Amino acid sequence: MTPEIYLDGNATSPVLPAAIAAAVRAMEDCYGNPSSSHTTGLQAKALLDGARQRAMRLLGVEQGRLMFNSGATEGIQTAVLSALCALRERRDAGQAIGSMLVYGATEHKAVPEALAHWNRLLGLNLTLSKLPVDGDGRHDLQALRARLPETAMLCTMAANNETGVLSDVAGIEGLLEETGCAAYWMVDCVQALGKFRLRLARSRIDYAPFSGHKLYAPKGIGMLYVRQGAPFTPLIVGGGQEAAQRSGTENMAGVAALDAVLAALEQGGVFRPHDVLCTFRERLAASLRRALPGVVFNAAFEHALPTTLNFSVPGLSSKELMDVFDAAGVRVSSGSACSAAKAAPSYVLQAMGVPDWRAASAIRLSFGPLADEASIARACERIERCGAALRASGLIAADGGLPAQDGVLQLGSGGACSWLVHDAASRSCVVIDPQPELSDRIAAHVRGLGYSVQAVLGTTPGADLTTLSRALGVAPGADAFGWPGAGQGGGELLALGAQALRRVLVGAHQALYLLGRADGRALPAAAVRHAFIGALAPQQLAGVVREDTLLCAASDAQQPFCSSLQAQAAAAGGTGEPESALHLDTAALQALLQRHPDAVLVDVRESHEHLVGLPAALGGKVVSVPLGQLAGQIPEWLGAPVQVPLVFFCRSGNRSARAAQCLRRLGYAQAYDLAGGMALAALPAAALPLAA
Repeated sequence: MTPEIYLDGNATSPVLPAAIAAAVRAMEDCYGNPSSSHTTGLQAKALLDGARQRAMRLLGVEQGRLMFNSGATEGIQTAVLSALCALRERRDAGQAIGSMLVYGATEHKAVPEALAHWNRLLGLNLTLSKLPVDGDGRHDLQALRARLPETAMLCTMAANNETGVLSDVAGIEGLLEETGCAAYWMVDCVQALGKFRLRLARSRIDYAPFSGHKLYAPKGIGMLYVRQGAPFTPLIVGGGQEAAQRSGTENMAGVAALDAVLAALEQGGVFRPHDVLCTFRERLAASLRRALPGVVFNAAFEHALPTTLNFSVPGLSSKELMDVFDAAGVRVSSGSACSAAKAAPSYVLQAMGVPDWRAASAIRLSFGPLADEASIARACERIERCGAALRASGLIAADGGLPAQDGVLQLGSGGACSWLVHDAASRSCVVIDPQPELSDRIAAHVRGLGYSVQAVLGTTPGADLTTLSRALGVAPGADAFGWPGAGQGGGELLALGAQALRRVLVGAHQALYLLGRADGRALPAAAVRHAFIGALAPQQLAGVVREDTLLCAASDAQQPFCSSLQAQAAAAGGTGEPESALHLDTAALQALLQRHPDAVLVDVRESHEHLVGLPAALGGKVVSVPLGQLAGQIPEWLGAPVQVPLVFFCRSGNRSARAAQCLRRLGYAQAYDLAGGMALAALPAAALPLAA
């Protein structure tokens, strides 16, 4: 496997070797309970007290509380609970407290969720007010000034986790002092630790949560600072640990590991200074500009941490960028790791007012202060390799720069499917059921091939085909379905090299298109290999298509993306093998390859992913058939005289499972997928989940 280059430091960090060693020592030699009064307990308490003293020195906590906890989410909950309990007590005593809980529009989701949760449970029923940010992602201080008279609690962050934007903490503090606002103020300092100097006791900040795993400590250890005099209510009560501030036996291995990180920070010489980190950022930005034409950085570097770059690329989705980076062994993310699995535009970038396409396609690249010259050089080289792969695959190719392409291609968006039929010999193609959100991608693909477009067809007459047809240079004169008139090469058949399309109208408002090798001016039923059926149901196809014709629907949600009447009848009858028979773990794959040396490993990732990263450790013969081209390849596999085992694989196992299921439905019994994909195949056996 390609060695990993980890550039997702804002999500979490690898653990510092010294921290690992310290955690192991705590578990082996200093395993006592710090609440115990015997020698072993006293040794543990000394470790705990020493770690706290070091943290207080580094954070400038001259007075006030500093408690260890599980991390920032717990710290945020504790801070919000403390402030809101105090507000309720003050209101019950007849004091004015303000009517609003104000939080920055770009805060981590943990903040507004905690505010809403405790506001409801405590019965305060205050109004949650989102504080806007400007185009640079910094809080709008004039909007804050207008809200302060009614602000009961204010929540902001020191540095944003998605963009790295630094808040104007001094400006906010100045407003609080100028207006005499008595609101409780929490500042999320998760991304600040180790990246700039903090002097908490000298500030107006009431609460500051931290997470160790953002700075080379393990997950599950964090801290919360509470200013002297600020109200405090424990979130967890019980045995009275942490001076009754946070009950539960302390996580001594985590405390020891965090202490080792803080010791490295205090002593110096381990983490890179600010100017070096700025240089690293400039080198990464230069590589991104070379690799990805038109790249746009979504946050000005002058107002951001030097360890974070948030960018978008015209014409490329965040998934496409994520996939090619991941295939190259470069770990980045699309937005916050806590919400990256959700297919939605970045609310942080939306709050900054960036165009929708940038908010929906943004990538976050973040590294830690432990980065060095060699790791940045490797990252730059790998980024530029990703750019080369994207150019070779046509996603950012110049017009006419793609190699000729034959066959059927599926493009998907949100469960909807668009289809392209290519003919390399005539350098022409046909587009079927284009989705509006895919129009730019289809146009770029066709221009990259340098093909002429014979027609842009719809399976319903209401589809807007005119705009794309005009953009692709299709001759005018087509009917409501996009079918060309006789003068434009239409008629009963639409020729596409040696192939032809025949339209079949189903009533007045639906059509399907049959694709096969023409015999003169006819398209025999036996020659039809694909039917593009739009939203037609199987019962509407009886007598129109053969039982084994591949059905290419306009929606994955409505039907499997590639099926047949025969396969659908078998599925309805409950025939077929158990789902478990499809999936192979790494050991089962190796056993299959030994039994069947003729087996073929089919990489269903996109071609740009295949070009930058191939799992040589899997062994066997490997071919690239992107999932979108599967429908074009299936007839060859089904028509082969001998069915050799086909093992599909991808990054995580989702795409490969769909491919294997599709082949099994169509009667190819020797189709399998690599369970968990390359992500699990790359792990040593000891790290894989145990079988049930």
